[in-house]
Amino acid sequence: MDNAKLQKFNTLKQEIISEIKPTEYEQIKLEEVTRKLIDHIYNVIKKRDLKDISVQLVGSAARNTWLSGTHDLDIFIVFPENTSREELEAIGLEIARDVTKIADKYEERFAEHPYINLQVENFGVDLVPCFGVSDSSKIKSSVDRTPFHNEYVKSNIAGLFDDVRLLKQFMRGIGVYGSELKTKGFSGYLTELLVIYYGSFENVLYNAANWKPGIKLRLGNEEISTILIQEKKPLLFVDPIDPERNVASAVSLDKLCEFIDAARDFLESPSKQFFFSKKGNEHNKEYLIDRMERRSTGFIVIIFDRPDEVDDVVYPQLYKMERSVTEMLEMFDFKVMKSFSWSEDVGLGNKSVVFFELITSRLPNVKKHFGPPVWLRDHAQKFKEKYSDDKNSFNFYIEDGKYVCDVLRQHVNAKSLLEDRLKTCSLGKHINESINQNFDLLENDEVLKIKNPEFRLLLSKSL
Repeated sequence: MDNAKLQKFNTLKQEIISEIKPTEYEQIKLEEVTRKLIDHIYNVIKKRDLKDISVQLVGSAARNTWLSGTHDLDIFIVFPENTSREELEAIGLEIARDVTKIADKYEERFAEHPYINLQVENFGVDLVPCFGVSDSSKIKSSVDRTPFHNEYVKSNIAGLFDDVRLLKQFMRGIGVYGSELKTKGFSGYLTELLVIYYGSFENVLYNAANWKPGIKLRLGNEEISTILIQEKKPLLFVDPIDPERNVASAVSLDKLCEFIDAARDFLESPSKQFFFSKKGNEHNKEYLIDRMERRSTGFIVIIFDRPDEVDDVVYPQLYKMERSVTEMLEMFDFKVMKSFSWSEDVGLGNKSVVFFELITSRLPNVKKHFGPPVWLRDHAQKFKEKYSDDKNSFNFYIEDGKYVCDVLRQHVNAKSLLEDRLKTCSLGKHINESINQNFDLLENDEVLKIKNPEFRLLLSKSL
């Protein structure tokens, strides 16, 4: 960067930091809510005369890398290493359920084992039981690593808190932040490790601008596990507390490339717009209709009730459905240009959507049906006998040495095809149940009946 661009870059950094760094009030409030919850848990532990159970705040709130406005707390209830899984799950849930007495609302969820999500004074709180193993190589469940992640980051992040915040906000702004299956992007822990590895926000971007799929990163000099190398992920970052784990395993090829592309663009022309999602056109119905009409393609949406499951259960089934429906559409000659899946967040709505843009949603009544070469006498004769006098075939002829006839299509309209055959697609257990209950199909500008801003933003980006 030349001096003028560097000065603009540094000024921009300070401006962004002032917007994303938690205020003193937010910090005090976080500490108050954290103390309230931890004290309550310890009181429950004492009241039940439970031994050797501790409570620990983990995650970005504990590591001072959280962003203003993201009021999330991860509180782990740490059980002795020799506790059975059955005891951990049963007693962990009992303790967490007692905490719900001071919650505004709560929901029991299940990942590797049960946990509870609470809303307390505008804070989203996960109460998670884990085993307090003595060494990270002895973990008994995947969440047991988290306290070790916590200590590693806290020991290595000094002076880099704002750099992590900048990188997180940058990734949020360009849509690659979040390792859940809905996003397939960068986790908070991975952003922290990237800043530790490269030393600053800008150094992450400078280096990312030259990344290629298959890049391998590690903190330390140990050889990278053959198992990790054989996974051939787009990005490999060895977990410093578990050498057999790739912290970046969730990052898809597209999200990696979106980050590389944005890093290059930002370094070329630093701008605030990279840090905050673009708003505006997704709310403008006329703009969306104009874009759809100018494309002159066909749009169709399958909309149905969201299964009552967490995102990491719902989204794999949505992606499975998206692939299966794409295959069916193309089998009947409806070429898919683009597709995406989306679901309203739990508690904020109850609809799931799979969107398709087709080259066309209506086809001619007939299509060419090719038979065998004429010289393959037996096969050719059977084809000729079947189609030459068939009332649903037209104009039996020879082309490039093969018998050909023009036959009536089974389906000339993508919507009628989906109405008829959607339930034959591979949908996944929970989505299959929902589809069998009810589903709707929206075609072309009917798609805009869905007014959710998040869906509209995805639609706007696809146009």
